[in-house]
Amino acid sequence: MNQLVQLRHHLHQYPELSGQEVKTARHIIEFVTQFNPSEIHNNIGGTGVAVVYTFGNSGPTIAFRCELDALPIREENDLPYKSNYQSISHKCGHDGHMATVAGMAPWLEKQIFDTGSVILLFQPAEENGKGAQQMLDDPTFHALGIDYMFALHNIPQEDMHKVLVMDSGFSAEVISFSLTLKGKESHASSPETGNNPALALSEIIRAFADLENTDSTQDTFSLLTPVYSKLGQKSYGISPSDAEIHYTIRTWSTTSMTELKNLIVSKSSQIVDRHKLTYNIDWFEHFPASQNNSICNELVKQAADVKNIQWINKETPFRFGEDFGRFSSVFPTAMFGLGSGIETPALHDAAYDFPDELIETGVDMFKGIVELMLTN
Repeated sequence: MNQLVQLRHHLHQYPELSGQEVKTARHIIEFVTQFNPSEIHNNIGGTGVAVVYTFGNSGPTIAFRCELDALPIREENDLPYKSNYQSISHKCGHDGHMATVAGMAPWLEKQIFDTGSVILLFQPAEENGKGAQQMLDDPTFHALGIDYMFALHNIPQEDMHKVLVMDSGFSAEVISFSLTLKGKESHASSPETGNNPALALSEIIRAFADLENTDSTQDTFSLLTPVYSKLGQKSYGISPSDAEIHYTIRTWSTTSMTELKNLIVSKSSQIVDRHKLTYNIDWFEHFPASQNNSICNELVKQAADVKNIQWINKETPFRFGEDFGRFSSVFPTAMFGLGSGIETPALHDAAYDFPDELIETGVDMFKGIVELMLTN
């Protein structure tokens, strides 16, 4: 297990942003090569890597997916393996996820199964929601013939090593958008000769707040979070013509998201028409809801039982986005949470660090799934 901790620490020291994970992928390949995989495919959907262990010509092909990318966050921790880059660090635990999936390689090298294949999948660009689709669009990925896919995500503020299972789905449908308003500039002393979008912007903010249903137990859950806004400029003789606001929004399902997007467009149109403005909406960073297949989900629970790992059934998905949802729309999948400690800082917190002791638990869970699927 020490070699997996060392692997995580190295990955933590040399983080790379979404779509730029060249050295990270290279280091993963160097690590797994020593454990004699059947095949290694690189540059899938950009920097993606697939490490294949083939045991027979028949049987299921099972993929275990993790993420290569880090975040544009300056690390606050004073660690011996602190990030070497001032404004990039692994603050979502992807270094730990990679070490966990790569940790399957030493075990798989020694296994003898009569059928099936196991793929260790290292995905680029999860944080910006692009990587999973890029892999799905790559012919090399399709040639892998994946039948089932599994993944985990560490979860701070939950008991260390506890497995969190969701029957309905793992994570929310998330999309972000920018709304720009255009009026007419004028002198600040005579704003009536122009068309300042300030009032319209304030009405839009109130209208969007009314679209929320923050009760996460309901299927109609919806959350609209304003993240950025701009009105005019710091020039006090000008009544501005331009305004801009950005939101990230989330629901439990694609259907609910479609309805919410339509309401946002409708409300925006009504308000800007009333104020005689023009507007534009751009949608981006879409993370589809990550759904859990019932068979795969049951295998997660069984694996936890076999490995004597405590698990609980969580009633609602997590609110954060995960582009694993793109895989769940193509394959039977399951993603589960792994508690990373009650006192652990939150994901994307500058003080966050993936707990080393969690690697072994994650590896055991994945081993259990393989044993259940390839020995029955």
